[in-house]
Amino acid sequence: MNLASGFRKAGSLFVIILTIYACSKKDGTSKQEEEKPGVDRKALLTYLADDLIIPSYTNFKTSFGQLLAKSDAFTTSPTLSSLTELREAWVNAYISWQKIELIDVGPAQEQNIRSFFNIYPTNVSNIQSGIASGNTDFNLPATYAQQGFPAIDFLLNGLAGTDPEILTFYTNAPDAVKRIAYLKKITEQMNTVFTKVYDPWVTGTYRETFTSRTGTDASSSLAILVNGYVLNYERYIRSGKFGIPSGAMMNGVVAAEKVEALYKKNISLTLAKTAFQASIDFFNGKSVKNGTEGLSFKSYLDAVDAKDSQTGVKLSKTIADQFAATNVKLDLLSENLNEEVKNNNQKMIDVYTEMQKSVRMLKVDMTSAMSIVITYTDNDGD
Repeated sequence: MNLASGFRKAGSLFVIILTIYACSKKDGTSKQEEEKPGVDRKALLTYLADDLIIPSYTNFKTSFGQLLAKSDAFTTSPTLSSLTELREAWVNAYISWQKIELIDVGPAQEQNIRSFFNIYPTNVSNIQSGIASGNTDFNLPATYAQQGFPAIDFLLNGLAGTDPEILTFYTNAPDAVKRIAYLKKITEQMNTVFTKVYDPWVTGTYRETFTSRTGTDASSSLAILVNGYVLNYERYIRSGKFGIPSGAMMNGVVAAEKVEALYKKNISLTLAKTAFQASIDFFNGKSVKNGTEGLSFKSYLDAVDAKDSQTGVKLSKTIADQFAATNVKLDLLSENLNEEVKNNNQKMIDVYTEMQKSVRMLKVDMTSAMSIVITYTDNDGD
């Protein structure tokens, strides 16, 4: 068997020797697999862990830590100044969150972190009931839509039209103390969940577990990571941020109230663009530490000489071209996606349409080339 010439990184040619890995359906490490020329999955997983995943979590920990600190300051002393600072910290942490939401492997998957951090639209009625009762159990699935970043959005931006009016809900309103307690409980719950995701990677043993499961069966690290990556791209960026609000996935039923950051409004496109760019950077193996491109899904596809199933063109190129085409459509949108749905909805649909084209490339062609099976289900087709 001829050896492939290896991975391409930042214009340089990597020559990776042929490696045969064993994996099993139980632990991803003991069943003999088909040989993949030019692919060193151990090296790939190690690079992704050390240069993308852990640094991304560390960056989020920093911005999230600021959110926690500003939340403590505001709930201790609600003022216009502390409200402004808390809102700014929330925006920064929400943007940073978009860069880790695609990491749905290991602790993130076990803790179901997305459900505690970013289920939208938030359920305002349940938030109000939770404030009144003071005993909401945030571990129950029924409460996912009344916590996390979207719930904070409502509590910081959606209670009234001006900051002085919002502040009164935390100072002079009859349930001000309960509202403060509810806000504090949200951030405490988020911190508890994130700690259970972060610590195993950084101070625990999950990094070693992740890099050791080098197969491509359903329990392997690569298969779980790829499934989470494609799921995030398909369901939570393409569908959640564009397809559902625009009605493109809802038989034309437009739902402007289902955009992300509904109450802050002027960050919804930034959140979407950040999430989309994070998908591109992860696909290309762009190091969070130094910005260079290393081992990645892209280099894997190049190493096995993967082709687009419809055109026969190099698959990594067709994916990159489609990412670029989507970015062109994204740049036509204004920051407030709620208003775009109401006034320029075709532009929202156009973004969804361009993203839909790359779903097939990622979900079908890429996974096939990697010998990975998609294990999640989606009802809207590929």
